[in-house]
Amino acid sequence: MTWNIDYSHSQLTFTARHMMITKVRGRFEDWAGVVNYDEENPTNTTVDITIQAASINSKEEQRDRHLRSGDFFDVEKYPVIRFKSKRVEQDDANSGRLIGDLTIRDVTKEVALDVEYGGTVKNPWGATVAAFSAATTINRKDWGLTWNVALEAGGWLVSDKITIEIDLQLQKVAQPEEELVAA
Repeated sequence: MTWNIDYSHSQLTFTARHMMITKVRGRFEDWAGVVNYDEENPTNTTVDITIQAASINSKEEQRDRHLRSGDFFDVEKYPVIRFKSKRVEQDDANSGRLIGDLTIRDVTKEVALDVEYGGTVKNPWGATVAAFSAATTINRKDWGLTWNVALEAGGWLVSDKITIEIDLQLQKVAQPEEELVAA
């Protein structure tokens, strides 16, 4: 039931509309978490992810500085973004929803991530790995991220809706032999 996140094959990304027409994508570079994936009963799975807000990277340093400022994440005051699962709702063997609390700027709201199970295989080095993709769309204003600029032609500089996508590859932690015997 214990799995480690393979960070070299995992990512946390987001997408926002810029000036109503362009999709701007970014990611968080510094994050960690604990995933207890229950292969036998996926509804027992738990997830707890902590993201360092200052690690935001949208490939534009001036924009990233602004996102780190008090207009958005205010990383000096609120350095951590956190997602902690509450339950899993399974649709079928390969899909479901992960429901949990997302905390940004000390505001906590329940969100539901649509999850797709990619499968479990043994990698070339003998380790068992499992893959998952998850996505949700939130309204950033629900977490106090309200800064914006009206455009001359109408509309807004930054969309309210933000799409969050997570790709995780997990590696099963081998149990010590004494635990296997006891089980």
